[in-house]
Amino acid sequence: MPLPPPPKSMGSLLSQAAVTPPSAPAATRKTSRPKNGKASSASLASHAVMAEPAVAPPAPITAQQTRKAPAGEPGSTTIDRAQKVAAPAKRAAARQEPAKLFVLDTNVLLHDPMSLYRFEEHDIYLPMVTLEELDAHKKGLSEVARNGRQVSRELDALVADIGSGIDQGIALSRTGHAEARGRLFFQTRAHDVELPIALPQGKADNQILAVLQDLTHIHTERPVVLVSKDINMRVKARALGLHAEDYANDKTLDDADLLYTGMLVLPPDFWDRQAKSVESWQQGGNTFYRVQGKFVAQMLVNQAVYWESGSAPPLYARVKEIRANTAVLQVMRDHTHQKNAVWGVTARNREQNFALNLLMDPEVDFVTLAGQAGTGKTLLALAAGLSQVLDARRYNEIIVTRVTVPVGEDIGYLPGTEEEKMGPWMGALDDNLEVLNQSEGGNSGGEWGRAATQDLIRSKIKIKSLNFMRGRTFLNKYVIIDEAQNLTPKQMKTLITRAGPGTKLVCMGNIAQIDTPYLTEGSSGMTYVVDRFKGWSHSGHVTLARGERSRLADYASEVL
Repeated sequence: MPLPPPPKSMGSLLSQAAVTPPSAPAATRKTSRPKNGKASSASLASHAVMAEPAVAPPAPITAQQTRKAPAGEPGSTTIDRAQKVAAPAKRAAARQEPAKLFVLDTNVLLHDPMSLYRFEEHDIYLPMVTLEELDAHKKGLSEVARNGRQVSRELDALVADIGSGIDQGIALSRTGHAEARGRLFFQTRAHDVELPIALPQGKADNQILAVLQDLTHIHTERPVVLVSKDINMRVKARALGLHAEDYANDKTLDDADLLYTGMLVLPPDFWDRQAKSVESWQQGGNTFYRVQGKFVAQMLVNQAVYWESGSAPPLYARVKEIRANTAVLQVMRDHTHQKNAVWGVTARNREQNFALNLLMDPEVDFVTLAGQAGTGKTLLALAAGLSQVLDARRYNEIIVTRVTVPVGEDIGYLPGTEEEKMGPWMGALDDNLEVLNQSEGGNSGGEWGRAATQDLIRSKIKIKSLNFMRGRTFLNKYVIIDEAQNLTPKQMKTLITRAGPGTKLVCMGNIAQIDTPYLTEGSSGMTYVVDRFKGWSHSGHVTLARGERSRLADYASEVL
């Protein structure tokens, strides 16, 4: 076989096209590597020859070209992967915000002893003045004193066996509160900060503001926030350019208008939707309906539902059972009629009728009645109590209690026994008993109502103070808690847990008339229990909307 003719020029003068085989495109060439990770000498030689690109280098990728390419286009896989990697990175960067440093005022600790563990991953700072004020409030038998002692015990458990590392902060989770992921810092040095001359240096609030101002200058990398229940304290802090917030963890609702009313109006086409699927039956003298539809998702057990129309009889019922999208409704007893009067009292409106049905039901152990003054809360509760104590003999006696928070100036100590001391606070009870005792012939109040005297009724009604409720157990009692809006959630829990077998509790209050300091409509114990007990099969709530005291009282409630 003859040899090929020799080249006419040097290899360095050969063009790239003469070296590159036409059957191997540049985009598909790969450098082969052996298993040891080193390229062979032949591969390196060919790589050196092909170092110069055969085509012009690609242009830089612009921002417009980095858009997500449609499926099937070149580069779509790479761009999508880059975006998927970048999204979690952005979220992780957002989560890595510095933890806040909350400076707690004394009133926050006295209001909620467990507030130390309510700030999640953020840190807490306690000025020395706060500790001194805690020490000053821990003596006595009041609720504030008990809270002060509980806070002191929590702090003692946190600092136990810490040693000399207190400056580095104490993990709030070391006592078992895993939800508190921050650290607790104490003031261990003096803060040299000059406040305005108008703020006296010796006042405790101003010393806390001085600590807050110094911490704000020191910790510039993260927010420093004062938490206080004192409105004036927060205003002064903001006037100094400092960040201050209210303690909102104790608020059940941000807006009192969102409070559960206990009633639900059925849609106008309710019967048209239920024409083919509704079931009805009679049981124990009561009428029941089984309905279904999307509106069932809005219902709660023992909620009052009603349907009114000018051309058809109305429906007033109570939800007895809910299963998936099916509900069982029990038609309520009509207490607006004289034959169904309770101790001579008849319901004057729809809400009062709902309330009497709950108060007279032995299966409902806990009833809450809310509403403005003059809506009949106390009268309905007393009438239902007297009927079930003296007529039905369902309960042994009625126990009435309330918070002793004066509207005006305190009149000082009152003489006498516990019941005599509580007498001046029970003016509303006496007024309603006077109304209930005025039987006007007929069957008002039943046979016992006609024969009962003031002394007999008084023998069945006991007036107790809240200060002596801890440790007690009520058996077969009808307990009325008046002015419940002035109770804290902790006090409300203390009272409700006193109930023993066969006891019924009735809480009444107007959340628009709160007299207890540091309590609001959202943090009141009344709001707390209404929200927590809604939907339980043995509790019910009704918000009374219409005043029935007199036309003068109704008009004053509207215009004043």
